[in-house]
Amino acid sequence: MKVSDILRVKGATLFTAHPDEPLSRALDLMAEKDIGSLVVMEHGELVGMLTFRELIQTLVKNSGSIGNTNVRAAMDNAPLTCTMETDMDEVRRMMLDRHARYMPVMDDRMLMGVISFYDVARAVVDSQNFENQMLKAYIRDWPEGEAPAPD
Repeated sequence: MKVSDILRVKGATLFTAHPDEPLSRALDLMAEKDIGSLVVMEHGELVGMLTFRELIQTLVKNSGSIGNTNVRAAMDNAPLTCTMETDMDEVRRMMLDRHARYMPVMDDRMLMGVISFYDVARAVVDSQNFENQMLKAYIRDWPEGEAPAPD
C-alpha cells in the first residue's frame, strides 16, 4: 500500500497558514476545523508544519500565553515529508522514528496533501479487515470432503 492509496480515500482538503500570520489566528483555524495540524506555506512552497506539539511548546516557553507570536516562531521548519509513492511500511517507520503525527505529502516541490498517524493506522486496520474477510470467505468455500493440505 502506498501513500497515494490513503490520499485517494481521505481526500485532498488542506488547511494552511502563512508564517507571518499571528499564531492566535492559526490556533483559531485549527480549533474551528477540529484539525491537529496546519501546513505552513510561503510563496507557494512548504516552509513548515504547525501542530499541537509546537503550540504546546510555545505556550510552555511563554508561560501559558501566545501573545504576539507569529506562526514562523512556533512552526517546525524542517518537517518530515513523503511522496505519493512512499510505501506505507516506510511511512510508519518514519513517523515512529521522529514521533511525527502529521506528514506532508510532496510531489517534487508541490504539496499533494497531509497524512496523519491516524490515517496510517486506519489504512492498516482496513487492510487487515479486508484480508480477514477474504480468508474467511476462502475457508467457507472450502470443498466438502477435502482436507486442507498440511503445511
